[in-house]
Amino acid sequence: MNQFIGAISLVIPDYDKAIDFYTNSLGFQLVEDTDLGNGKRWVLVAPPGSTEARLLLAKADSSAQIRAIGNQSGGRVFIFLNTKYFSRDHATYLQRGVQFLEAPRHEPYGTVAVFQDPFGNKWDLIESRSD
Repeated sequence: MNQFIGAISLVIPDYDKAIDFYTNSLGFQLVEDTDLGNGKRWVLVAPPGSTEARLLLAKADSSAQIRAIGNQSGGRVFIFLNTKYFSRDHATYLQRGVQFLEAPRHEPYGTVAVFQDPFGNKWDLIESRSD
């Protein structure tokens, strides 16, 4: 049986602001944006070249969901964005105004730096030693 994670839901405050950040700042592709009615949309974004996992941008629609924006992982890094070109991507993201919370560091598993999206979610930009 073949299985894969197709999407991870990311609670956001506004569809268009999230699409803008993920497509313009991170260079992700807008895979789908379907109107579901009543202010809801099915919005999928993915890094260029990604064939399986995508982010489902889910607009918060309750007070509990609003409180979870930017803290879906309890303050830890939530998403790990792998790259084969850390230096290039790090420089590009800095140029586009992405907020890094630390300088790049070298760990036994690879080169990594934590950045934050405009909603408070922490991400690792990482180039694994095995890549």
